Amino acid sequence: MTPLAQLLEAALFSAARPLTAEELGTLDPDASLADVRVALDQIREHYDFDQHGIELVELAGGFQVLTRAVHAAAIERAQFSVRAPRLTAATLETLAVIAYRQPVGRAEIEEIRGVSAGGVLRSLQERGLIEVVGRSEGMGRPLLYGTTPLFLELLGLRDLTDLPRAEELTIALQPHQATGDTEGAEVAVAAES
Repeated sequence: MTPLAQLLEAALFSAARPLTAEELGTLDPDASLADVRVALDQIREHYDFDQHGIELVELAGGFQVLTRAVHAAAIERAQFSVRAPRLTAATLETLAVIAYRQPVGRAEIEEIRGVSAGGVLRSLQERGLIEVVGRSEGMGRPLLYGTTPLFLELLGLRDLTDLPRAEELTIALQPHQATGDTEGAEVAVAAES
């Protein structure tokens, strides 16, 4: 690996968040953005070729060194990594509405969910998953919310275009249809009689 790639690797290893190519470029004033991208490719290829337990991943608009997915379950079982508290169903619903509708106001979120969203919005802001991105032109100029880079980082997304499309979600959320399981159907019919 080149000295620039080694420098970038050290920065990525020590960073707690994804770093953009521009941020990494500030480490060496003589390096162009193209040089930084070539060095990042060298790091990625090095980890892939030698089958390291870590990989260079592009997410949330930047780059981060992460544990490979095949090892994540073992690391989690050993409790080596610190996990943020899980999100409640209400928080996940609200976050999904914001992710797919952004910029979106509180009234629209409450209309979609059918319940008050003030506490959930506050919680999501405190966790750094959403932020105020502007004001609506409507009456009272209500706040509009959008997701943050931390949201992308936690979901492992490069950008919002990596979110599943609405059509994919409707297919994934349909109840499972048993195929060729006539024995199970006979048991269900017998139970109903």
